[in-house]
Formats: sequence, structure tokens, C-alpha cells
Amino acid sequence: MPVEMIGWIAPRVSSEIMPPSGPPFNVEVIAETARLHEQAGFDRVLIGYFSHAPDGFLIGAHAAAVTRRLQFLLAHRPGFVAPTVAARKLATLDHLSGGRTAVHMISGGNDAEQARDGDFTDHDARYRRPQEYVTLLQRTWTAPVPFDHQGEFYRVVGAYSDIRCQQVPHMPIYGGGGSPAASAALAPVVDVYMLWGEPLKTTAAFMEEVRAVARSTKHQLTFSLSTRPILGRTEGEAWDRARRILATITARHQGTVPPPHNAGSLRLLEAAADKEVHDSCLWMALAVATGARGNSTALVGTPETVAEALVAYYDLGATSLLIRGYDPLADAVAYGRELIPRVRALVAERDAARGEAAAEPLTPPLPAEGEGGDLGQDYSTVTDLARLRGWSMSQPRSVAQ
Repeated sequence: MPVEMIGWIAPRVSSEIMPPSGPPFNVEVIAETARLHEQAGFDRVLIGYFSHAPDGFLIGAHAAAVTRRLQFLLAHRPGFVAPTVAARKLATLDHLSGGRTAVHMISGGNDAEQARDGDFTDHDARYRRPQEYVTLLQRTWTAPVPFDHQGEFYRVVGAYSDIRCQQVPHMPIYGGGGSPAASAALAPVVDVYMLWGEPLKTTAAFMEEVRAVARSTKHQLTFSLSTRPILGRTEGEAWDRARRILATITARHQGTVPPPHNAGSLRLLEAAADKEVHDSCLWMALAVATGARGNSTALVGTPETVAEALVAYYDLGATSLLIRGYDPLADAVAYGRELIPRVRALVAERDAARGEAAAEPLTPPLPAEGEGGDLGQDYSTVTDLARLRGWSMSQPRSVAQ
């Protein structure tokens, strides 16, 4: 089946090597980031959720208004908005975007992050809650008559929504987590189970655990896998850039990275303790440097090397691939020119060998400049945007070069 390429959108440009600058909500940054991802051939972009960040619903609405084909994956935490209310908000956004919205259920792996918004639910309950939450979302989107519900976390009487998702029967639901509690709760209800970039052997084993849970409830799902590609025109150039990124992150943190407590991060650190580089080019050092907070493992190499590494996860069953750079806008351009077309071509070869029909990508890649583009320096589009918008691009460009 065709691969879904997912990027990342935020209301200001920042990363582990780029301190946030400017206002926390910049409508021009949102618009230009969305357009860049659409032009680069991404199918969808993730809109993250953080306890200190602007509202993702409005970020998605603005991004949808300035694009035509790009789809959106809105991260959403249960526990703060009633599921029936969230169902109407999400359905409204789905109509506003022309049926281009999906939701990513974030259970929350950090007690301090949850507490900032007043949630003190324990870990296992935080994963039981999304299962009930998703069930109520789906029921609100599809119930033909008012319904009542009494569960562990929610009670509603006479719930009904006039607005339904534009997508039928409803928008796709993503979710994930690295613990048994996460897979037990989410595998029976999500359409796409999201994973971070672990070694292939570990990934295959965990996928089978998730599939087993889904099968036990007669539910079918697919997988998404997230990594941080670092590209270079040669293997040496890519690894030089990767080490500069590591040096920048290490200097910024100065040994102050708190240890993680969530299972997904602990799994990454366990793999890092076993080996620094797994498989062909999965580099674990950046996960260690950041405390494995979220998507933090890198695939390092030429576009050909990284494309093959990504498609190895596709071969395991990850039909969605989320890629995000340390120089967010410039890397998105480079991915569109050098990486995404190669990934799609390799996937098409796999599908053809299995007799499956290949589908056209939702958005075309950026036209190549010169012979194969220039990964290290040819980011003129992004640099021009930065100058026009007043964004600071000096630090990430020094790393890229």
C-alpha cells in the first residue's frame, strides 16, 4: 500500500539546536511552514500538544486555510476537554479543512506536564482513559440518536452531535505508547499505532505485541514510525553534520537532562546502552543527549541510505513515516527534494513486487535544482523566507553546513 509521509508544524520555528525566538504564535510561520510541507510532498503534518503551547485546533485551522492538499494530524490529550465536546470541535475542524484532519491521542507520559493543566491521574489510568475517550468520540460522530454512557472516567446523558466528520465514518485516529498499558488500551481502538524509531528487531517484536492485542478484539490497525533523518551528500558529510548537532545539543543541556519515566523513552535508552548505531544507520546518541524525549533517534547518511532505512520499517508494517529535522524548515525542503521521492519509489517497487497498485502521492515533490539538489547549503527558499519574516536561521544553518 502507499506510504504516508508525515512532517511537523508549529507556531514558531525551533528545535533542539534552535532556541525558540519571536512570539509563541506567529501566523506567518504557520502559513509558510504548511506551504513548504505541501510543496515538499508531505501527505500530512503533526500539530504537537504541550502544556505551555498555543491551541492546536487554531493552528490547524490556519494551516488548512493556506493549503489545498496537505492533511493534518492534531495531537490531543484526553482529560482536559470532555470527549463529546472534543468530538464536535474535531468534526468542525474536519469540515473546515475539507476532510483533511486526523487526531493523535496523547495519553501523557510526564507527570509534571500533566499536572500543569490539573491532571493527576496515574500512568495506567492515563492509558485506560483514552480507550473510553476514543469510544465516546466515535459514538458521538456516528450515533443516529442521543445516547447515554456510564464508564470509569465519563458519564453522559442524551449525548448527540449535529455535526459529524466530513470523512466517513469518521476521521482517522492515531495513538501510541511503549508500555503494555498503552498497547492494551489503544490497540483495540486506534487506526494507526505510532512508534518511535527503535532497532528493526525490537520494532518488529513490539509491532507483533500490538497486533496481537488488536486481533484479540477483532480490530485492524496500521503503524506509523517516527525518526529524525540527518542527510548529507556523502556518508561522511552526513555523520559530520550529525556530530555537530550532537555537540550543539550537549552544550545546550550541559548535563542537565532529567531522566525519563515513560516506557517509550526507556526503551530508546535501553537500545542506546546496547549499541550506538543499530541496523544500517539508526543513531541513538541524540536520544541519550535529550533524555529520549519523544522522537529522538536519527537515521544518518546519504538520501539513498536513509531512504532504504525508512523503507525497512515500511517492510515491517509502518505504512506511515513521520520525519522531522533539526533544522525544521530547511530539512523539510531537503526531504522533499532528496528523500521523499526515493522513499516513494522504493515503496512502489515493493508494492509492485507484491502485485499491489501504487497510488500517487497527495502532494508533488519540490522541483530539483541542479543535479540532485544541494543538501548542505541550497536552502535559498527557506533563507529568503527567514529574511522576509525576521526569523533567526543562523544557528541551524551553521549546523547544516
